[in-house]
Amino acid sequence: MRGILVIFDQLSNTESRIMTLLEQKTQLIRERARELGFETCGFSKARRLVEEESRLESWLKEGKHGSMSWFERNFDKRLDPTLLVPGAKSVVSVLCSYNQPELFKKTAQSAETPRISNYALGEDYHTILKDKLYELYEFTSEINGGLDGRVFTDSAPVLDKAWARQSGLGWIGKNSNLLNKELGSFFFIGEMIVDAEFVYDSSTTDHCGTCTRCIDACPTDAIYEPYRVDGSKCISYLTIELREAIPDEFHDKIGQWIYGCDICQDVCPWNRKAKPASEPRLMANPEITDKNIDYWEELNLQEYRRLFKGSAVKRTKFEGLTRNISIVSHNLKEKKDVL
Repeated sequence: MRGILVIFDQLSNTESRIMTLLEQKTQLIRERARELGFETCGFSKARRLVEEESRLESWLKEGKHGSMSWFERNFDKRLDPTLLVPGAKSVVSVLCSYNQPELFKKTAQSAETPRISNYALGEDYHTILKDKLYELYEFTSEINGGLDGRVFTDSAPVLDKAWARQSGLGWIGKNSNLLNKELGSFFFIGEMIVDAEFVYDSSTTDHCGTCTRCIDACPTDAIYEPYRVDGSKCISYLTIELREAIPDEFHDKIGQWIYGCDICQDVCPWNRKAKPASEPRLMANPEITDKNIDYWEELNLQEYRRLFKGSAVKRTKFEGLTRNISIVSHNLKEKKDVL
């Protein structure tokens, strides 16, 4: 009997040492993530997101993704990171804020200023986040004694909001955005999917309560019920992803938005409490925010290329942006005529 107890003690001590090493490794990565400019970092076990499967399947069957056909591809990979990265054991999620409170006073409260979604006012976040993630990956590989995996930020079939929620970085709000008590929702999400193990975080609880401001404020009724968004009606989809003519029924509802939309975030109480971002490359380019409708109406291809070099705005292409400008110009002139 004494021999069995000794074995149990040895096993217990071994497990304790392993856990201590995992805790140390996890903490070191959190600290390095903050040093690199990520506001927060969370860890979750790589597994199939069974709870997301029926929701995603229904959303696709109902055509809520509009013309974004890429959502129909790689269905299983979206749900299971081990299919995307064979041998994956963990998903490490990070948040990088682009919150600029002064923009709300400067643009959101101006009824005559053409607007571009805040996330696209600085340099292209894909490059910035990936640069940081590659550094975090190298650091993780070093302290782990080697690593196999990949980094992502809007670049592959990864359910980033679901993984960030699993990692305790926030909850999914009624507008379907990830919300964080300290950061609001004006942030980018990135992740590393790797074959190392860590101490995993627990998901947080929902803090939207009875608030329905995002639902009430959406001009196109894209948020058709709490936590459900019809992407094909979203102004961001209409002004960025839709390559065809925007249906007439949405023209007046687009309002001032020539690229994207922040309405459901502008009205969210958590964004009024959020701390400002610190990454200078994500700050708004004043040359973009200071332009009035007269400037945008005269935009040519050469100026478009100059102004949006290295910018996410190029996703909608010159033809798409001028299409949007034409609609916004009409909306602003109609508003002026009414006044």
